[in-house]
This record gives sequence, C-alpha cells and structure tokens, in this order.
Amino acid sequence: MQRIRLRYTKRGRLRFTSHRDFQRAFERALRRAEVPMAYSAGFTPHPKVSYANAAPTGTGSEAEYLEIALTASRDPEPLRVLLDESLPTGLDIVDAVEARTPGLADRLTASMWELRLDGVDPAEAERAVEAFTGADTVEVQRMTKNGVRTFDARPAVVSLETHGSQADRPTDQPCAILRLVVRHVTPAVRPDDVLSGLRAVADLAPPVPAAVTRLAQGLFDEETGTVTDPLAPDREAAEALKAVPAAAATAPTPEGSA
Repeated sequence: MQRIRLRYTKRGRLRFTSHRDFQRAFERALRRAEVPMAYSAGFTPHPKVSYANAAPTGTGSEAEYLEIALTASRDPEPLRVLLDESLPTGLDIVDAVEARTPGLADRLTASMWELRLDGVDPAEAERAVEAFTGADTVEVQRMTKNGVRTFDARPAVVSLETHGSQADRPTDQPCAILRLVVRHVTPAVRPDDVLSGLRAVADLAPPVPAAVTRLAQGLFDEETGTVTDPLAPDREAAEALKAVPAAAATAPTPEGSA
C-alpha cells in the first residue's frame, strides 16, 4: 500500500468552506481522478484519508495537509495535477510527496498566521502587540459545547508582530497586518483567541472582522524562529534512496572479481 501526502489551500471565498464540505469535495475529486484508493473495512467502507489539524471555517490557508492510502503506486506529481483539476479553484492541491517517514501529524506542532485588520491604524496595532507580548498572562474566553471556557492564550504565542507599513497598503484606508506564530497546544489557541487577547490587554477592536490566513504549518525551528515544511523529511528520504543506486553504480569493482 502506497501513501501520498498532500498540501492544499483554502483561498478566496473558499475560505468559508467547512472541513466537512472539503471532505465531500475531495472524495468526489478522488472519484473523478480515478485514484486507486484503499478503503476501510466494515459495513460502510470509506476511502482511507487522514486529515491533520484543519483550519477553522472562515480562515484562509496556504498550508493544509492530508494523507491518502492507495492500492496501486502512483507518481505523486501527476496525481497532484489530476486532483487539483478535479477540485474547485480556491481549493488547490499545491504539493504532493510519497510518505517515506512516519508521523506527519506529529510534525504539525506550530502555525504561522497573517491577520489583516482593516480600519486599524498600524501604530495602534503596534501598541496592542507590545502590550500582549509584554504580558505574563492573557486570559481569554471561548464558548464551547460545555459553556464558556476561560484560559491563558499567552504561553502558546511564540511571536506576534506587525508586518509591513501603511505605505505597503493598496489603499489609503488604515490597515494593520499582523504575523503570528502559535504553538499547537491544548486547549488550542486560535487567531481569534489572540484577537480577543489584544482586545483584553489593549482595547484593540477592529471595526470589521479580521481576514485570517494560515501561511505555514509544521515544526517550529527554535534557532530561526520559523515554521518548517513538514513534507521536507519525505523529500529528503526520497533523495537519499535515489542516491543509493547511483552510488552503487559508480563504486569501483573489487580486484579479482569476474
């Protein structure tokens, strides 16, 4: 059984697609592309698709991941193209690798988000960011199925900063853009929790809902402060396998051999 890992996006109006809606669209794409899927056992078999840490409905993303299991081997890139053509524009399959290392979900430990705050002056946003990052605790509330839950959002936030300047904006209307790196912890701290925290510590209240996009998802590199590509280990393993036959072909023949 072959396993293929895919990175896909949620762009434009498709950011409002729920995870369940995407699952239905993706399973239709698998049928259209005639992918030789492996299925689960039981009375209601389902294609073996593993989804990992999907972004909340209403947020865009450049870094969503899933894994599929196949009954026959396929080249990842042509398969990616077929699936991408079978999905609506905005739900785009942008990367594919054969799974050669374990634990994709274990490598999704942090996310980088961009928060666009239309109607907010960048200087005001900068002051709010400084108040948030300078605080020891930032308590926020979230409605759950069991009622309102209060928790500290500060420890999960690795970095929070304003990005760009007013001169970079496409219009003369005020707009602040924030870059946020957050660890995946329990309870999960989402961009809207950080916005609630900015409101709590600095009374920052954007006049319109923030446009939120996940830019990256993977392991957090402590040295560089960046979120790394979770598919890189699979690519490196594939390159290492290619190098072994090449090295064997160029190895000197032992003396005295036939």
